[in-house]
Amino acid sequence: MSAFLTIPAATMLAWAGATATASAAPADKSQVLSSWTQTSATSYSAFISARNNQGSWAAYGFDWSTDYCSSSPDNPLGFPFNLSCARHDFGYRNYKAAGQFDPNKPRLDSMFYEDLKRVCSSNGYGATKKASCNSLAWTYYQAVKQFG
Repeated sequence: MSAFLTIPAATMLAWAGATATASAAPADKSQVLSSWTQTSATSYSAFISARNNQGSWAAYGFDWSTDYCSSSPDNPLGFPFNLSCARHDFGYRNYKAAGQFDPNKPRLDSMFYEDLKRVCSSNGYGATKKASCNSLAWTYYQAVKQFG
């Protein structure tokens, strides 16, 4: 369990910046998984880069499958939550497969909420639309926190 939670910040940043190709990735699958499931924007960007280049990561045997936002809309009221949901699915599926889901679930849910809030703050929405987006982000977060 500690391997998932105690990675030095400098190492995490180095891995996150090097995730475009598997040749730059650390050999330990749990460390790669952890680096892609942190709450930071850097972790999110590294995950998206890897997701767009899944073939380079095939040796790790990650489960990239997703149903996006499950039975909730992927883009509620036009807010693009689909990639946040995909990363959340990735974390859930791969930590379950590793037998490490329970200790990591709170961080995965927090990661999801941070990703959703980034959607709300990075699209140039006006105050009212941004407030609506943040309200939906909170609702989605509460749903996964309670039922995920």
